[in-house]
Amino acid sequence: MEPGKQLSTSIDATIPTAARMYDYYLGGKDNYASDRAACEELDKVVPSTRALALNNRRFLQRVVRTLAEDYGIRQFLDHGSGLPTQNNVHQVAQAVDPSSRVVYVDNDPMVLVHGRALLEQNENTAVIHADMRETDAIFAHADTQRLIDFSQPVAVLFNSVFHCIPDSDTDGPLAVARRVRERLAPGSYMVMCQLVSEDAEVRKFVTDFMDQATQGHWGRVREPKDVAEFFEALEILEPGLVEVSTWRPDTEVAPRQLTQEWIEFGGVGRLR
Repeated sequence: MEPGKQLSTSIDATIPTAARMYDYYLGGKDNYASDRAACEELDKVVPSTRALALNNRRFLQRVVRTLAEDYGIRQFLDHGSGLPTQNNVHQVAQAVDPSSRVVYVDNDPMVLVHGRALLEQNENTAVIHADMRETDAIFAHADTQRLIDFSQPVAVLFNSVFHCIPDSDTDGPLAVARRVRERLAPGSYMVMCQLVSEDAEVRKFVTDFMDQATQGHWGRVREPKDVAEFFEALEILEPGLVEVSTWRPDTEVAPRQLTQEWIEFGGVGRLR
């Protein structure tokens, strides 16, 4: 992202956004005709997208609960959080410990409006309007400083968002992951996953389609090996980097993605 560039605070209902499309796939109501039309076109080539979105949401909830219950994490920084749904990060974490603190980050103005309305009665949770690549601004934000103590372990979430930003030596996913990791205390965790495909034609179609539909607010569908690079210098928790519906499922009969034209791939890494 260009230094000093201001994020728009206006909502353009004619241009689809990844956050609103995700909301539609999850059965939400905070989306427009343009978002629904884009989803319908996407489904023609990658019909597993709704199941993928639902499984990704369940993965996020399992990860947060696991980090809170089993690893004692009480502070979470969620990049590209998307529109509020049920069982958000703060609800899952605060069900384990009401003192858990959560900062959501998103550049979609609709997320800001709805998120702040939802959280105005929750003093341990905040939503800030920023691009996930603006690491300095995010970490220096007054709400982040108020809620997150970076001298202690924190869980940083990049859940299904890195495909929204293009490759770049300074602002690409790998650069962002490195920049954030350098600021964390030992014992912190990074949760990272994104859309991947082994099929070059699927990668090209979805990347081109989403780039055009969102008018440039997109990166690319990558390969599993690209995601693995994000976890450099981190100890990857079991079961490793996987299709996310298989990451510590709650039961043996938990929903699985049935088609594999593309998948959500990633996991959890610990900073030693």
